[in-house]
Amino acid sequence: MSSTLEQKLSWLKANGHAELLTKLQHGLEKEGLRVDKQRKLAQTPHPEALGSALTHEHITTDYSEALLEFITPVFEQSSDALSFLADLHRYTYQNLGDEQVWPASMPCILPEESEIPIARYGSSNVGQMKYIYRVGLENRYGKIMQTIAGIHYNFSLPEAFWPALQLHSRDDGSLQDFRSASYFSLIRNFRRYSWLLMYLFGASPALCASFLRGKDHKLETLSEGTLYLPYATSLRMSDLGYSNKAQASLNICFNHLNTYASSLNRAIRTPYEPYDKLGIKVNGEYQQLNTNVLQIENEYYSDIRPKRVTQSGEKPVHALMARGVEYIEVRNTDINPFLPLGIDQSQADFLDLFLISCLLMEEKEISTEECEQINENHQRVVTRGREPGLTLINNDQEISLTSWGTELLKEMASTASLLDEVYACQRFSDSIHAQQAKLDNAELTPSAQVLKVMNEQGLNYGEFVMQQAEQHKQTLLAEPVDPAMATKLTAMQSDSLQQQRDIEAADTCDFDTYLEEYMAS
Repeated sequence: MSSTLEQKLSWLKANGHAELLTKLQHGLEKEGLRVDKQRKLAQTPHPEALGSALTHEHITTDYSEALLEFITPVFEQSSDALSFLADLHRYTYQNLGDEQVWPASMPCILPEESEIPIARYGSSNVGQMKYIYRVGLENRYGKIMQTIAGIHYNFSLPEAFWPALQLHSRDDGSLQDFRSASYFSLIRNFRRYSWLLMYLFGASPALCASFLRGKDHKLETLSEGTLYLPYATSLRMSDLGYSNKAQASLNICFNHLNTYASSLNRAIRTPYEPYDKLGIKVNGEYQQLNTNVLQIENEYYSDIRPKRVTQSGEKPVHALMARGVEYIEVRNTDINPFLPLGIDQSQADFLDLFLISCLLMEEKEISTEECEQINENHQRVVTRGREPGLTLINNDQEISLTSWGTELLKEMASTASLLDEVYACQRFSDSIHAQQAKLDNAELTPSAQVLKVMNEQGLNYGEFVMQQAEQHKQTLLAEPVDPAMATKLTAMQSDSLQQQRDIEAADTCDFDTYLEEYMAS
């Protein structure tokens, strides 16, 4: 077992700090495409009955007008975040008519690329900026890959935890700097071992052929209209998803907050020739916000991000530099099509103990060579994770995925035991056992189960996901929305629409000036 992890777990228990782990902070963000009865991308606008996508706190859109995004508040208990997410689904289903929420990461039957609707946020300057940012994504990467959906798991330790850990670590710097450095250590260990999450929870081994219409690819045909790789775990996280040459040059491996922030700052201020050729404004129409490597920080894609809540008009990287890391956002979670919410309590429990273990493990920096090995392991697992005898690279040595995964689970079992003790439950150890079963038998993984059901029932990808969508809708609507929640969401619908109108009425300058001032800040 990792001596560092073992020692810190023992310290937490011996000094009465373990109870702080019952005060973890959780938030969920879940995307889901709206689809029609024919399993095609909805062409309808964001339902007014759900409020304003610009100002609603909990129901908005991501890239496409058809790509819903549900956002929970922050809760100490992950179970409360899951309950809130369930109510957001129920409320939405009540206002969708015949449409469904697509319960999978890879999209439904897609129209021609030009017919994929970009999300609209009204006529205000901030609304126009959100829209033009998405136009820029279209021109840089195409619309197709922007229809992929996922779940973001937001996680942080309680504020009272950090002074105790700083004292134990004999760190005499500022608490803000210590907390940020500790979160970056968590992120580095996450990146080393997140291949395990892809194997255990990846749920996108197949996709609709319309996703790759007219493009060269190396996928195989599973059935008519369905492409797959036989041992894939998460095609969403492969190079079919959000990847591009411009971002690859950034080479961010998260060793320090200042280097991470300076890399992002440089990227949002450095012109990139192919984007320069696109132009910013052509024939009076914006093509992108700017011609730099990144239009804004959010364009940088990573499977995990350091985050801080921003103030009005503040850039995320400026917030991080000014006040340090507040929480981390795990972004590599596929939507599990077998689960009504795409994620369940057991997975949330495992993510908690995985992230705590990553925080308390050895604080090693990532070299350029290790960064390359991390990327190689990632690609092997997302495309071939269930391949018998698959090996990964650990300290320049090839090691079998199953033996390394088992070794990691043995280390994390001690974290699970401590969490079981402070929560007075067995959930966390049960989650470890459930994941070990998947390492012992790859057929138990969600990715294998997806292919098994499709093969056994003779379903193509769209038929399989739509069948799951209908089951989940019935399951969720079998229970009512919590009355207080229903009242709150009804009020937020009208309030958010009014807030959007107020923002539009309050603008004091034209958009060109607004954008120029924002980019100069």
